[in-house]
Parts: sequence; structure tokens; C-alpha cells
Amino acid sequence: MIYSLEIKNLKSGVEQKEILKGVDLALKPKEVHALMGRNGSGKSTLAQTLMGSPTYEVTGGSAKVFGKDILKIDTTERAKTGLFLSFQYPSEIPGVKVYSYLRMLHNKSHEDKLSPKMFREYLEKKMELLEMDKSFADRFLNEGFSGGEKKRMEMLQMLMLEPKVIILDEVDSGLDIDAIKIVSRAVNYLIAEHSSSVLLITHYSRILNYIKPDFVHIMLDGKIVKTGGEEVASHLEEYGYSSSELHVPAVKHEE
Repeated sequence: MIYSLEIKNLKSGVEQKEILKGVDLALKPKEVHALMGRNGSGKSTLAQTLMGSPTYEVTGGSAKVFGKDILKIDTTERAKTGLFLSFQYPSEIPGVKVYSYLRMLHNKSHEDKLSPKMFREYLEKKMELLEMDKSFADRFLNEGFSGGEKKRMEMLQMLMLEPKVIILDEVDSGLDIDAIKIVSRAVNYLIAEHSSSVLLITHYSRILNYIKPDFVHIMLDGKIVKTGGEEVASHLEEYGYSSSELHVPAVKHEE
């Protein structure tokens, strides 16, 4: 079977300190996998390693997107395989308009090149899905944006790229419930319309009320130590990480 994302015994670290100590994970199209764990457990390191951050050095294992080894190619090439990472803290880019930036992204990721008029119409349809005002397109990228606006901007980029493998690194951080619903709407749209698979990294289970996980994984000390269904997240909310692996039965990922 060709998985959309397949990770085997992945090891990674920084400055000779190993952080990921052998991660195994496999996602099929349309599947949602939630990854939860304490601060420092390696969740964000996994996301950054998969996207090719130069901060982290891969010391073992493999990672493939639809069978293609991504560890030997740069970040741009990884994105071209269909991989997308939503950052916790998006950067501001003064002087670059949202419209111009998104048109560039679309032209680089799609064979069909839309005219400026057709592209704006296409963009506005995506913005409607996120309940964004049309004037947003003429602002500078993330400049003066609130936390919620930055998240919507990232979701807008995601909708324009239509990635096949979506990694969301604490996308719910600092968002109110209305913003979480809108973010979730964009993710669920791509799952339904483009068969995207999702690796959702989060500390809290509230976003799982809107993006329903097929599997919930617990990461501790650089390894996935528990896999189950939504009951794992519910258990964490009540008991914390100290007892989760003792009382929640594991569920195997079926071939």
C-alpha cells in the first residue's frame, strides 16, 4: 500500500542531542491523525523535520510522501510533493500584498494559470469559506494581523495550494471558538474535496470536536507510546499524561 505519509523509525535532533528517537506513523488519504504530548516531547520537532528545517539533523529512519523519499530533497521540493505545514507563529512580510503572494503560490503549484480577474474571483470564493472580507487580499502579508487573522491567512494559503498531506502544528493555539470552527471548516473541506490527510498536532482536545480524528497518538520523549481513538484524547483531558498509556487500550492501524 502507498500511504500519503509514511514515517519509519525516524530519528532527528539538534546539536548532537537526539529529540526524535524512532517515530513510526502512517497516514492514508482522508485520514486525520491527532498527535498529542507534553511540551518538549518532540511534536514540533517532528513537523519541522518532515518539512526540512535546517535546524534539525536526521540521524536515522525514513519519511515518504506517496512513496517518495522526502528526506533527501529540500523544503520547496517537499512542498511540491503535496506536503504543507502550518506554523505556530507565521512571519510578517511587509510590502508583499496577500493577493500577489497567493497568485504566485497558485501559479507555482497549478498547471492552469488564471488571469488576474479570474484569479481574484477564485481567491474570493476561498475567502468566503473562511469568512474573510475581500479587502483582506490587498493588505500586506501578516503585517498588523491579529493572531486569528494570521491563522486564517495560513488556512487561505492552504486552500490555494490544495495539499495532499497537511501538518497542523498547534493551529488552535490562542484561537477563540469561532476561529477554531472556521479553521476546521477549511481543513474538513480539503479532506472531503481533495482527499487530503492530516497530522494535527495539539495540546488540547477541543479542536477534535470539529476535526474528527481517526487516530490519536501520544508522544513522550521522542516516541509515539500510545495509539487509539478519540477516547485517548478524552482520557488525557481527565487524567493527564501520567496515566494515559496505562488505562487506554491501544488500537492497531489496519492495513
